Amino acid sequence: MHETKIAIQDAFKPDIAQELSQGSSCSESEPFALQAIDDSMEPEFDAGCIIIIDPTGIARDGAYVFAKDNADEYIFRQLRMVDGRYYLVPLNDLYESFEISGLSQIAGIITQRAGKRRSYHKRYD
Repeated sequence: MHETKIAIQDAFKPDIAQELSQGSSCSESEPFALQAIDDSMEPEFDAGCIIIIDPTGIARDGAYVFAKDNADEYIFRQLRMVDGRYYLVPLNDLYESFEISGLSQIAGIITQRAGKRRSYHKRYD
């Protein structure tokens, strides 16, 4: 089995699909895992926990999402839809919420949380 490691900032470059296809069976529509690196989504997602992201998931109000912020960087937040407007909201009040232009900024939906203990594992619909 061949393992390919890439930096997260490289994962969404336009030419990454071609690079991965040269020796990988990964698809753009397959779920992937990332590690939460800060406390912005605590208490639901501890820093260091693993999140599973489904790029084909449907974004709904209240869903946890992996999205591009307004600086074109990827971020993990909760999606809130209010009066036809879209907001990315942290669970930790020490971080700021902000509005995004639309669902086109959503790269995937968080479907699972995993940690060191089985009791910490959780699925999200």
